[in-house]
Amino acid sequence: MLALVKGFAGFFGHSYALIADAIESTTDIFASCLVLFGIKYASKPADENHPYGHGRAEALITFLVVGFLITSATIIAYESIVNIQKDHELPKTWTLLILLPIIAWKEISFQLVMKKARKTNSSALKADAWHHRSDAITSVAALIGISIAVYFGNGYEAADDWAALFASVFIIYNSYKIFRPALGEIMDEHLYENLVEEIRTISLTVEGIVATEKCFIRKAGMIYHVDLHAIVDADISVREGHDLAHKLKDKLRNVLPQLGHVLIHIEPSENKIKNH
Repeated sequence: MLALVKGFAGFFGHSYALIADAIESTTDIFASCLVLFGIKYASKPADENHPYGHGRAEALITFLVVGFLITSATIIAYESIVNIQKDHELPKTWTLLILLPIIAWKEISFQLVMKKARKTNSSALKADAWHHRSDAITSVAALIGISIAVYFGNGYEAADDWAALFASVFIIYNSYKIFRPALGEIMDEHLYENLVEEIRTISLTVEGIVATEKCFIRKAGMIYHVDLHAIVDADISVREGHDLAHKLKDKLRNVLPQLGHVLIHIEPSENKIKNH
């Protein structure tokens, strides 16, 4: 509905910035469908072929959403440059009234989706949220461009085209901000220092755990897989060490439900003393 309203308003109101905005909204439709599919697929439980689950599909969907964003930004930029060089009519004043509620709605959409993205640790939802924010930004740019053209009159007909061009640059910048964390997720980049500290603190609350050493975290979709080296008394039995590992694993997963696989490697404290 937003895409249709913007498209018709841009065509009949002689505003390419609004038409560019309609293009952005159209890509939103496909991007959100991809995100929905990606989240459903990424949420599938682990199976024989995917022992760590299907979470990485979410990052792949994020890449596709970024592709939609870059494509729409490229189209908007190209058409803006073409239109800047053409003579055309001034935008109609009533197009401003169309834009105000659209901006408000897209910003509300951004806030709602981003809130859920933070709650679920979903990179695909974050990408979709930024898609809404990009849409709001193109609408704000259109509002500014049309306002300049209407206020200053003849000679400023291309102001909304320049606004659309600026919006396309901002969309590409946002695309990078979305792409970078998803790339880090695929490449198992270490980006979770706060979670590491939280895991170490919780571990020390388990009786028998003397300290922690290495802690590696990999994100897959909305969950985090952990490899943790826990230091225990060197004189306990293998059975006691095994039980301690399970105790620690259960404690971590109870306190931090966002954790997936937790692999505990038991280290004897005696070796640590000798090494240091």
